Formats: sequence, structure tokens, C-alpha cells
Amino acid sequence: MKLIIFGATGGTGKQLTEQALAQGHTVTAFVRDPSRMDIIHSNLNIAQGDVMDPGAILPAMQGHDAVLCAIGSPANKIGKIRSTGTQNIIRAMKASGIKRLVCQTSLGYGDSKETLRQTPFIFRHIIVPFILKKGFADHALQEEYIKQSQLEWVIARPANLTDGALTRTYKKGFPATEKQLKMKISRADVADFMLRQLTDNTYLRKTPGLSY
Repeated sequence: MKLIIFGATGGTGKQLTEQALAQGHTVTAFVRDPSRMDIIHSNLNIAQGDVMDPGAILPAMQGHDAVLCAIGSPANKIGKIRSTGTQNIIRAMKASGIKRLVCQTSLGYGDSKETLRQTPFIFRHIIVPFILKKGFADHALQEEYIKQSQLEWVIARPANLTDGALTRTYKKGFPATEKQLKMKISRADVADFMLRQLTDNTYLRKTPGLSY
């Protein structure tokens, strides 16, 4: 498949890029700063641009089969890069006739808030309400734009991200009341799940959680 990856220089984005290339896909990495992309491959193309600039997205979108989105920003940064950026991506997808969107958001808000009961006290009562509050709100708006899009979408909601190894042995699609979650998962395993959603309809138009 011909894939375009947004957020390709981030932690999950790099894993998506590496794994997609290893699987034989042709990849376009849409990045603000090409110097941050240290992956070199004959099937990798670089498109420079900002997701906040709709005019930069549309030309890069042409000719692809599916979109993978792992855009983000520091937890304490105020802004709407996730929601507005994804809204711009959706508009470009519709203009280009591309249907499949797999997007990474997060566990811990909306109908997945119950999972926070399995996180440490400090994370649940200090980090989430004071540090992650704006990021979670941006993710919630991001998800709303996706759900309203009428695209073939899957929203992957991972627990706390780590730089651990690819295991392919993780929990997915569990209810928010699921017990004995470790509330963490490697970026490599998140990328593994997201790439599987390109051809699997099990979670089509759903918001599966991911965790060990």
C-alpha cells in the first residue's frame, strides 16, 4: 500500500514508518523538519509541511491508499495541533478520495476514563488534571472530528507509552472496566496495532484501548 504518515518523526511515528517499510509498503512521511527523519529507505518519501497548514497537506496527500496519524505535542503545551491538524488531514483525505484513517489518541478521558483507576495516585490526581488536561481535551476534540468524518476510521487509544520492544502480545479492544491492566504499552506495539488496522475491519469506526 501507499501510506502517508503524519507525525512521522515522533516516537510512534518513527515506529510506524520503520514497520511499514519493513512490511513492504511505500511510505510518505509528512514532517515539519526533514532533518529529524533519520530513516533512509528506497520506499520512503519525505513531504515537508505543517499539519496546521491545509495548503501543505493536500498536495502531499495525493495518490495514497491510507493515512496514519500520530501527531502530538508536549503535554504542557497549549494548543490544538491534534484536533485542528487532524481536521485538516480529514479535509485533504476527502478532497483526495482517501477513505482509511488510523489515528493514535490516548486512554484516560471520555468513555475510557475508568481506566485511570488502575494508574498511580499521583498520575490520576495530579498529572492528569493539571498536566494532561489540555492534551486530553485536544484529543477529545480530535476524536470528535474523526467520528463525524464518515471516513473508514479506527482510533487507537494506547495507555502510557514506552520505548520498549515490539512484543505483539498486548491487550486490545477491552472495556474501560477491564481489570489488571498495566496501563502501559510500547510505541512499537502501538505501531504494530495501527498497521494491522489498514486491512482489518474488527475495530472499524471504534476506539480500541491498548495496554499490557
